[in-house]
Amino acid sequence: MTTRPVRVVDDGSSLSRHVVVAPGMCSGGSLIFGRIGDWTWEAVAAACHTNVHAARTSEGQPAYLSFYYFHVRGGDVVHPHGLTFGDELQVTSRVFQFGSQSAITLHRLAPAGLGLADAPLDPAELYERPHPDCLYAENFNRWIARSRPSSNRQLSQVAPADFSYSGLPRLRNSHSPRTLVGRAREAGSFYSAEPPGLVAAGPVHTSEYALDVARDLNGAGLVYFASYFSIFDTALLGVWRSLGRGDEEFLRRKVVDQKVGYFGNADPGAVFTITVRRWHSSAHPRIEIADMAMRDSGTGRLLAVAGVEIDIDASCADASSS
Repeated sequence: MTTRPVRVVDDGSSLSRHVVVAPGMCSGGSLIFGRIGDWTWEAVAAACHTNVHAARTSEGQPAYLSFYYFHVRGGDVVHPHGLTFGDELQVTSRVFQFGSQSAITLHRLAPAGLGLADAPLDPAELYERPHPDCLYAENFNRWIARSRPSSNRQLSQVAPADFSYSGLPRLRNSHSPRTLVGRAREAGSFYSAEPPGLVAAGPVHTSEYALDVARDLNGAGLVYFASYFSIFDTALLGVWRSLGRGDEEFLRRKVVDQKVGYFGNADPGAVFTITVRRWHSSAHPRIEIADMAMRDSGTGRLLAVAGVEIDIDASCADASSS
């Protein structure tokens, strides 16, 4: 990826950058989510005057800006798996205060030629009137530290001493994801047992996934937040194949909306059980929803949940025209 110099927008909570998409950013997998996560860390570092990459608690232990909730809303032009080499984007990011140990960062990925104003991102744009061509991302991050040096199972919520957040803008309560994510954690799903407007599409699909230490761990020895996307995608691909859908269709799937809630980490050697329920939208038959939960196979501990809305017709149409 080629990125021109990052510019801090006047209010101090915002960053703007021009991006040319390169191989490390685009794929049918999790590369784009990893890149957005990097932008979140950079934005928080700039807005909160904190060395995010080497943060320490007051006791001198490493502190990590973990991902608790990652929400992406795809547009008609820019959507998670629709980027390719050479695409040019104008990326605008803005950080909001969310208590003494957390932050919310919003991103807009716009086609570079769209001509949107290079100004602080208004939350109302993302939540109430998104531009149809743009991709929007919402990251809810919490500071964590290990309770035990050799374990990822017991992580404490603790912020570094130099985390400066009081000068950041606030989100309206109606825009806060806290209730949504809390309910998902309690229910093990972003959806109710019988979601209104949705019709069940086939039986529940269950699979297992062994944590891959060569791919799924980051440099701090934690399960990398973007790996959760990949693990859920692996389970979803198994469902697609069981339905007779081709791998090309999966690679060209058009994600309209995706939510991931992160509720636990894991140690090397862990095995996960992933359940997938599918729904069709009764109002929009071309929209299919995958409702997924990941648990530790040994303990049943909930580690993450995901909800993915996919435009099935667009995926099939793209595949048939290739």
